[in-house]
Amino acid sequence: MTTETITAAASGTWTLGDMKVNRIGFGAMRVPQDGPALRADSVPGDRDRAVAVLRRAVELGVNHIDTAAFYFSPLRSANELINRALGGPYPDDLVIATKVGPRRDASGEWAAHARTPSELRGQVEENLRQLGRDHLDLVNLRVVGTDSLAERFGALAELREAGLIRHLGVSNVRPEQLAEARAIAPVVCVQNRYGIGTGAGQDEFVRSCGEQGIAFVPFYSIAAARGEDGAGGAESEVLESVARAHGASTAQVRLAWTLHRGPHVLAIPGTGNPAHLDANVAAGALRLTGDDLARLETLHHTEV
Repeated sequence: MTTETITAAASGTWTLGDMKVNRIGFGAMRVPQDGPALRADSVPGDRDRAVAVLRRAVELGVNHIDTAAFYFSPLRSANELINRALGGPYPDDLVIATKVGPRRDASGEWAAHARTPSELRGQVEENLRQLGRDHLDLVNLRVVGTDSLAERFGALAELREAGLIRHLGVSNVRPEQLAEARAIAPVVCVQNRYGIGTGAGQDEFVRSCGEQGIAFVPFYSIAAARGEDGAGGAESEVLESVARAHGASTAQVRLAWTLHRGPHVLAIPGTGNPAHLDANVAAGALRLTGDDLARLETLHHTEV
């Protein structure tokens, strides 16, 4: 499919709380480095290219960027690159979503998750400083395990009441944890791993979020099982044939399939490659047929 002049508006819109965004957004995890992300030995990417990609995303109508203070490589920080590329001032309609919970030390090694109110406040303040903002549009609490999130989410709810955070979301959660969070404060989105062949057991949760008016924002919807290593490797013949029929790439089909899961489903594909960015945004205009969706549904429930 052609990518010329296709903008993020082609994907449709959703309102996160009171913030209207195009359903194709941008994930900033990959902009600080070349190759696999979130590793201590990541190779820093080219700064000028990263800035250019971020600015191009906004030019293409992307107004929802997902980031975190723990998205960094040696010499490069996603938040600071966003600040440099888009700050001073930021576009009025730009929504920057960040997340708290996970921690990496200065060397890039993973540390224990932030669990106390003071630790979470410190992470919020770190994101504010790096982004050059006086408030955060959206903060997702990233959860590991099945423990209660009440104390942690309650701490973020207090920061929301104080004006440091506009809206709250949760990430890597189960339905019962979402319900627990909603009993404390409004939740505008759920960020969980989901895509063709991954997270099929979450199909009902995806539907339930839509029924509750909550956005579902999948991560790794292109990379699938490869996760932070990024897209790559051989694809199934089903996926390849659907892509050929539309003159599209398999990555575009994966993104289009995600958007077809419901009007409340958003996409945040990430890349440090300008050509990949244009293609990802263009996927918002790809309309899959009923036959395409039926074939991909079978793949979704059988692929590992």
